Amino acid sequence: MKKYKRYSGKSGIVLMLTQQGLWALFIYRLNNSIYTSKTPKPIKKILLLFCVMSQKWIEIVTGISIPYSVIVGRELYIGHFGNIIINANTIIGDNCNISQGVTIGVSGRGRKRGVPVIKSNVYIGANATIAGAITVNDNAVIGANSLVVKDVAPSTTVVGVPAEMISTNDSSNYI
Repeated sequence: MKKYKRYSGKSGIVLMLTQQGLWALFIYRLNNSIYTSKTPKPIKKILLLFCVMSQKWIEIVTGISIPYSVIVGRELYIGHFGNIIINANTIIGDNCNISQGVTIGVSGRGRKRGVPVIKSNVYIGANATIAGAITVNDNAVIGANSLVVKDVAPSTTVVGVPAEMISTNDSSNYI
């Protein structure tokens, strides 16, 4: 919530009432705490059923899908409503920003098949797709409408289809 307050200057109550990204993150954090708890398996399975239902409900309401098994660091910011799909095996580091329309998913064949790892301080622009067993390194910027299918070097900006490095500008101006 601190990051949302820094960006908007609004109170926590106003943010909780108006920010769909915050709603999705709240449900994710609650569900993930159950998923990672040491609760006995029979009880956990029942609780996870409710987690799936709440996640599906928030996905319908917000258009944001963050399964409870995703690993998300501190201060993820989702700034706009909708069409954000994150694969259940994704890892996202600390202090990242995700814009609307982003897909982070599985792709590839053979040993290249897998899910991305997004490191810390990464900005992902609107409608970007990040797919496959790749790593988006610290302080990277993924430009809007980009298709990222190979590793992104630290502190670089990539754009295009497929995404290519265009500069060594890092994410500090975006996060």
